[in-house]
Amino acid sequence: MAFYFRAAKQIYLIFLTTALLAACRPSKNVDVSNIDVNETIKRFDHDMNAMETRPIAPQAAYMQKKYGAFYNDFMQRIIQLGSTRDTGYFKTLREIFAAGPYNDVKRSVDSVFPNLDKQNAQLTDAFKHIKYYYPKKPLPRVFAYFSGFQGAQTTIGNGYIGVGLDLFLGANSKFYTARAIAEVFPHYISRRFTPDYIVPRIVEVMAREDMFPEGDQDKTMLSKMVYNGKILYYMDRIMPEVPDTVKIGYTGKQLKWCQDFKADIWGYFLEQNLLYETDYEKMQKYLGEAPFTPGLGENNDAAPRLAIWTGWQIVKEYMDKHPEVTLQQLMTDNDAQKILNESKYRPKEK
Repeated sequence: MAFYFRAAKQIYLIFLTTALLAACRPSKNVDVSNIDVNETIKRFDHDMNAMETRPIAPQAAYMQKKYGAFYNDFMQRIIQLGSTRDTGYFKTLREIFAAGPYNDVKRSVDSVFPNLDKQNAQLTDAFKHIKYYYPKKPLPRVFAYFSGFQGAQTTIGNGYIGVGLDLFLGANSKFYTARAIAEVFPHYISRRFTPDYIVPRIVEVMAREDMFPEGDQDKTMLSKMVYNGKILYYMDRIMPEVPDTVKIGYTGKQLKWCQDFKADIWGYFLEQNLLYETDYEKMQKYLGEAPFTPGLGENNDAAPRLAIWTGWQIVKEYMDKHPEVTLQQLMTDNDAQKILNESKYRPKEK
């Protein structure tokens, strides 16, 4: 009977300790229900289409007033048409509207995105989370457009973020298999061109380009690993319901490979003395877009961007071990070595 009570007491203490640790650890799920944000992505593409049926010059003036800097950036930088002051500006616009390729893309965009209700709900939730952690942060206006596959999925400018809907049409879109587009966006990239990626890319570009731009004072692999890890951890907090595969852009198989070979990946970085590498070309092998990472795994099954994934794990370990550190403190801490040391990151073989 005495043994029973000692065992029960030990179990109780273990349970109590676990519960206390869990209570101290900051939760990724916070209550944002009372935060007054209701975001909608403005359909710039629809107003652009109206130029076909309405007098073009007054519609252009209306759009300049409605969309501000974005209108000029779209015309001059994204589709590189020039400004309304240029000779032939409106003539070129009419030629674009009359062209078959423009109308093919328009039909596809309208078919995939008859509305953006789902994305608006996701973006509202994400922006509420941003306001929870950064209540004074001004939120950008978000505009949807299509550009004929010009540039990036998302663009950022003065007070706005633009979303190129033609780069979110779905992995099987006929456009992405066309040779000219596939050369720019090979399948290992275009497979992520799906509607589910819209809001994560908005949050990511806002974090990287506006809120937490990468400094150039430390060019080591470790600093880039931890910087990218912090961005992904920030996305964890801002979009707690979004799958890890979408945040980092992995397939389920790639994510599982990283989890299965976590210790091997870390061992490889140490054995190859990569943490303090500063050669750009060498680092890109582990930071840049690719179908896989050469030199690891078998049959080209090693996930790409392993430095970014590993940096994410380091930051998560660090935050787990330091529940007193706030998200705001983490994002302003540029001491990558300290974060690594205090994370005690030592993944073990499965």
